Order: sequence, then structure tokens, then C-alpha cells
Amino acid sequence: MKLGSILKAFMLMGAITAHAEMGCPPAVPTPGQYGPFNYDDPEARAKKLPIVEQYHFQPEVELLIKGESGVYVGGDLDYVLRAFPNHARALNAMARLAKKEKTNQPRGARFTVECYFKRATGFAPEDPMPYMLYGNYLFSESKPDEALEKYKQAEKLDPNNANILYNAGLLYFDMKQYDEALSYAKKAYSLGFPLPGLRNKLEKIGKWVPDSEQNSSR
Repeated sequence: MKLGSILKAFMLMGAITAHAEMGCPPAVPTPGQYGPFNYDDPEARAKKLPIVEQYHFQPEVELLIKGESGVYVGGDLDYVLRAFPNHARALNAMARLAKKEKTNQPRGARFTVECYFKRATGFAPEDPMPYMLYGNYLFSESKPDEALEKYKQAEKLDPNNANILYNAGLLYFDMKQYDEALSYAKKAYSLGFPLPGLRNKLEKIGKWVPDSEQNSSR
């Protein structure tokens, strides 16, 4: 390939990258927009969040039944996530909506699902929940390595969160890293995680040994 053609190829790649970044702008104050506010800020949750949820996050929106303020559920979820980028339940609902509609950008949404997660983690990098939910989404998209990275970031921020540990354990099991899955399962259950799914998976392959049996064999 001639040098000129190589340079043109690199310029095209750069243009594509720049366009992609423009298509997912960071969550920053914008004229005419309500917010963005941090979902973890007690004052914002007390004074700002009720207004947003009253008009855009009614149960029928969260359950993906119908939009509250417009035609599409995605439009209401978009409003919530622009006002509170790290609103965990809205992020989860947007990811579920994408699965339901079989698209990475639901109707009424301004951005792709991954963009909402990137905006959330960029806006509130100390909040572990968007990382965990991002990991769940990537896991469901068969991107285990990327999902694991997000789980690790969530775990670093909140190492004793049973929900994070349980989901990471499920991923390790899916990756056939059973010793890691067992370790994370033990941690999650010791912290009171209620669902037996991961334990059942480990029992089926003979990895899970109840503590009582371990003690009796010593």
C-alpha cells in the first residue's frame, strides 16, 4: 500500500473515532437540560429526583409497559438518565429495553445503551453500581473480558457488596474459572446474598462443599 493511501486510511479511522465520541457526549450541564445530578447526592435525591421520577419514571416506565410523557419508554428513560446519569434502576431498565427491542439504541433514546453506561461511569466514577450494571450488560452481550473489567472496577469501589460479588461469580462460572467462581460465591453468600443460583451451579459440578461437610472431613 502506498504511503498516501496509508495516511488516508489513518485519517479515516481518526474521523470515525471522533464521530463516535461525538455520538456519545459526556454528561455535563447543557442549556435547557435539567441536571445532570448525582444519584448518590442526598440533597439532589431529596429535592431533584422526585420531580424527575414523578413525570418520567413511573412503574409502567420501569416495567417497560408504556411511556409516561411521550410515545416511547426509551424517551422517558433517556430523560431520567440525562437528569441523573447514574440512576441505577433507570440504567437497568434501559438495558432491559434494548434487549426487549433487540437493538442497542431503543426507540426514543438519544444514545446507545453502552453510551448511557459510559456517561454514568464518567459522571460518577466513585459509584460502583453503574459499573456492575455495565458488566451485567456486557455479560449478556457475550463480552466476558469487558464485563469482568467492569465487575472489577465495581468491586474495587465496594468490595463487600454481595450483589457485585455474586454477579462476578456468575461470570467466572460462565468462563469456566470455577475456583474463582467458588471464591466469589462464598464471599457473596457470607454477606447474605439470597439467591441460590450460583451455589446450585457449583453444586452440580461438585465444586460447592457445605462448610459443615468440610469441617467434618478434617
